[in-house]
Amino acid sequence: MAEVQRVRVTPQRVCYKTEGMNLRTPDPNPGWLNEDDLYEARRRLPMVYVEAIPVRCDALGYVTEVGLLLQANEQGEMVRTFVSGRVMYRETIRAALLRHLEKDLGPFALPQLPPCPTPFTVAEYFPSPSETGLTDDRQHAVALAYLIPVTGECNPRQDALELTWLTPEEALSSEVSSEFSGGRDSLLRQALAYAGWGR
Repeated sequence: MAEVQRVRVTPQRVCYKTEGMNLRTPDPNPGWLNEDDLYEARRRLPMVYVEAIPVRCDALGYVTEVGLLLQANEQGEMVRTFVSGRVMYRETIRAALLRHLEKDLGPFALPQLPPCPTPFTVAEYFPSPSETGLTDDRQHAVALAYLIPVTGECNPRQDALELTWLTPEEALSSEVSSEFSGGRDSLLRQALAYAGWGR
């Protein structure tokens, strides 16, 4: 058997390979790698992700509330996070955003994608501490990060246990910041600064 196996594109289910119990919900339509191939790919390649921070805005377009998901991490701890997920093979960024927003917020969230799909930043996650301050124990990931206004009713699904709407002040408080993992609290500060909050 060759030391490096070819990564195959298959329509099989995907779940995360961990040492302990698997807390993540398998994607019902992953469209690309099975569990073993994904594990091998993560050891050799950066993964491409989209991350979306849902917000509610007033009539002038100013952010009034930020939606933060609550879910259990692989250690069983409750952490705050954003809508996030991989971009599939041959999937556009817009399609990936809509798919993950619907998966995490439900089909009636009514997200408003921007006319130009330019992220507010490109977040770089590494499996060990680095100069970016963002970590992901599973992989090296490159994430296109967006602020996405939503106007409909949000019902968290899949891995999310709860969606909490907070004012920008509440979301940036030290208490809420301590509930993030992997440095995502700094990503939230960057997102709100991009939206003009706090200037």
